Amino acid sequence: MVTTAQSPDTLASRFLHWCAQAWEATTEADVIGSLDDETLREIARDCCITPDQILQLVKAGPHAADEMVALMKALNIDANEVSLAHPGQFRDMQITCSNCTSKERCRRDLARHAADQEYIHYCGNAEHLSGMRADPELLVA
Repeated sequence: MVTTAQSPDTLASRFLHWCAQAWEATTEADVIGSLDDETLREIARDCCITPDQILQLVKAGPHAADEMVALMKALNIDANEVSLAHPGQFRDMQITCSNCTSKERCRRDLARHAADQEYIHYCGNAEHLSGMRADPELLVA
């Protein structure tokens, strides 16, 4: 990742950040695109997802599910504990988040500290997150 001494709010730093993200995503897409079908199927099987899901995730980029972790934090859910206690569910939630069409609203709600009240109206993971909020073992201590 590219870092600068400038404030993250400057146009130049935002552009550099965007370029770094685009480069990172392109590089990963190139690697996945160069795999033969059998290797792609093996990787997908190891990850318990389909080859098409892998391709969708690569197209979405390496930070496509960042909102999920941020939302968990806003809900006082320990993302690390969830990933250890429920790895399959965590993976499925990441896929759902990666393919979400409500990211703009989610980011806006996270920025204004309203996500904990609003996510239920649009988040594809709302049911899972609500269940996790009710489980004391999954909450931040």
